Amino acid sequence: MQATIPAPTTEVRSKRQSRFNGRLTKGLLYLLLIVMVLVTLFPFYWMFVLATHTQGNIFSAPPPLWFGDALERNYESLLSRLPFWRNLWNSVYVAMIATVTTLFFCSLGGFGFAMYQFRYKNLLFGLLVVTLMIPGLLNIIPYFLIIQFLGWINQPIALWFPGMASAFGIFLMRQYIASAISRDLMDAARIDGATEFRIYRSIVVPLIKPALGTLGLLTFIGSWNSFMGPLVVLRSREAFTLPLALRSLEGQIQTDWGAIMLGTALAVLPLLIIFAFASRQVIEGLTAGSIKG
Repeated sequence: MQATIPAPTTEVRSKRQSRFNGRLTKGLLYLLLIVMVLVTLFPFYWMFVLATHTQGNIFSAPPPLWFGDALERNYESLLSRLPFWRNLWNSVYVAMIATVTTLFFCSLGGFGFAMYQFRYKNLLFGLLVVTLMIPGLLNIIPYFLIIQFLGWINQPIALWFPGMASAFGIFLMRQYIASAISRDLMDAARIDGATEFRIYRSIVVPLIKPALGTLGLLTFIGSWNSFMGPLVVLRSREAFTLPLALRSLEGQIQTDWGAIMLGTALAVLPLLIIFAFASRQVIEGLTAGSIKG
């Protein structure tokens, strides 16, 4: 006589349904993330595709979705209309100098606000934070007048000098240092005979490397993509940075979009590579400073 298999209890059915719902939810979430990634990456992919097509193919219907054979032609057109590699070097130079100087002065400023007590400290820091709410476009005319007074028109120094001690950079460094470094550690270093700058160089800097990496990457990308500043102070094509140089390719009658797409792809490629390797550090650096005010 065969034994009968008992029917699943309500509790067992509930567990099975719960597991199924969990897997379904996770699958739908992954599907949504995949769609979002594809939507985000497609413009970059299409930019690289259009960089290999002629003007006629770019505006054909349907538009091209795979690589063409006009890469060499677009490259020659780009070099004939722009000192492209000179403009690329200008962007690299300005972005690197801006990054190094911003890291140094902002970390010093953040160190001072986080670890020292001085008169009107809270007031000064409050005014610094308030400046973050001022639209950047309001500074264009004062910025131009100061640069003109200093004689820095058409000079690279006009692009990196004003931002050496940015309000956002000092704020980020102050928040991170306040949460990562204790005053007891600094007092112990002073007892051992360390100077204040030695404390900054040997203790503070090694402990705030994640925040330095975050600020450095954001500063580099911001300087690399900057358009308004170069537009205001740069005059000659040899002094242009990449965003301004690529903008100058747009003509009043006809625009070579193949050359523009190729130049844009070459300009964006370094940023994509850098951000792909440093994105996790950026997130860690931005969130770590929120532990302590």
